[in-house]
Amino acid sequence: MKSNQYKLKIGLFGIGLEAYWAQFTGLKEKLESYVQIVHDRFSDYGEEVIDLGLIDTPEMAMEAGHTFRQKDVDIIFLYVTTYALSSTVLPVVQRAKVPVIILNLAPESAINYASFNSLEDRTAMTGEWLSYCSACPVPEIANVFKRVGIQFHEVTGMLHNDHEAWNEIREWVEAAKVANIMSHNRLGTMGHYYSGMLDIYSDITLQLSTFGGHVELIEVDELSELRKQINAEEISKRLQYFQEAFEVHPECSANELEDCARTSVALDQLVKKHDLGSMAYYYKGAPGSDNEKTIASIILGNSLLTTRGIPVAGEYEIKNAQAMKIMDSFNAGGSFTEYYAMDYKDDVVLMGHDGPGHLKIAEGKSKVRPLKVYHGKVSKGLSVEMAVKYGPVTCLSVVENNGRLFLLVAEGESVPGPILEIGNTNSRYRFSIGARKFVNEWNSNGPAHHCAVGVGHIASKIKKLGDLLGIETVAVC
Repeated sequence: MKSNQYKLKIGLFGIGLEAYWAQFTGLKEKLESYVQIVHDRFSDYGEEVIDLGLIDTPEMAMEAGHTFRQKDVDIIFLYVTTYALSSTVLPVVQRAKVPVIILNLAPESAINYASFNSLEDRTAMTGEWLSYCSACPVPEIANVFKRVGIQFHEVTGMLHNDHEAWNEIREWVEAAKVANIMSHNRLGTMGHYYSGMLDIYSDITLQLSTFGGHVELIEVDELSELRKQINAEEISKRLQYFQEAFEVHPECSANELEDCARTSVALDQLVKKHDLGSMAYYYKGAPGSDNEKTIASIILGNSLLTTRGIPVAGEYEIKNAQAMKIMDSFNAGGSFTEYYAMDYKDDVVLMGHDGPGHLKIAEGKSKVRPLKVYHGKVSKGLSVEMAVKYGPVTCLSVVENNGRLFLLVAEGESVPGPILEIGNTNSRYRFSIGARKFVNEWNSNGPAHHCAVGVGHIASKIKKLGDLLGIETVAVC
């Protein structure tokens, strides 16, 4: 059973009061049309919507809770269309046991007071007022949720012509989609930790209890054996693809390129075999062994995997593989990075890393360069050099501290300027609070020295993901 078959399911229901329907002609139909508008907006996002319409009695609420649970919804949007009893809400959310977003959306920016007050029928006036009454029961619902320990979030605004409200709603949907991806993701861990790098050691059970998913422990020997089965035709095709995907430096030897191509094809087979959605790896290897050659030739293949949505983190940094997967699931990329140096003259931080890069977020075509030594690691070989696209970026770290995980995030800009042409990914980042303060603030939260960087400013989306997961999100800038 493939992990990517579990698509996000959105639960939607509106609430009303059954006693109103006989009293106010057309009110129920009007409110149902409001729910349909929300349904259509969700459908436009391409997600499956389980729409239960208007719930107006406790009995319907109990049935709705069972239905949502049977349909395996990931998140519920509760559209408060008018006043309704909290007893028509609580059973739904209690039974479903998934995050709930309260939609407090008025149909228009304001009631047309002149038109409203010109109505001669007082009953009609009340019915019209009730169609604008979405804010009325929200405190009651919030009170009950608080008293029974149900976490909730609220979007307040208008049904129509409200970019702010609908942008917030869409971010909730995107965050729920990422939470769903993470909960089904299969993370492969191949090799072992970089000895002595104490900050990257991870509690795998804590990762699973927070994000869900599965961690598959993989031996490097398996990849080495797969390499032996790759034929000449497969290598030739991958070499051709390398030329399309990268700017290959003329000093790269044919033998090293063939080794990288062989490993890249084997990696694809390994990922398919274990249905991996991300991976963390590191292996020291004995000089001259098959495993040493495997790991020395892995960077190009891992870059291609990262680019197609299977992020690969080096140095066995499991937490950062998770951060990279989150960033990529938000369609922001997610490239492995760490501090390289400070540039006080230009007030920027140079950040990058050896190993795989995310080609989709590169400024120009990524380069392949030969390295006579992999610094701090054994062997030599080919490496990827790239800078992240100029413009807004977001840095994300999954931080483990005192038996808990939290998300650390910062928004900045990737800016042009000289970089270190050393065959690594590296970029220049400017932050609104300045390089000095950014480094101090980021470090004060105790992250590991790696983080994921992606394009765009998505801190608000990451915050929503943290809320859905029930973990803290700390924003540096």
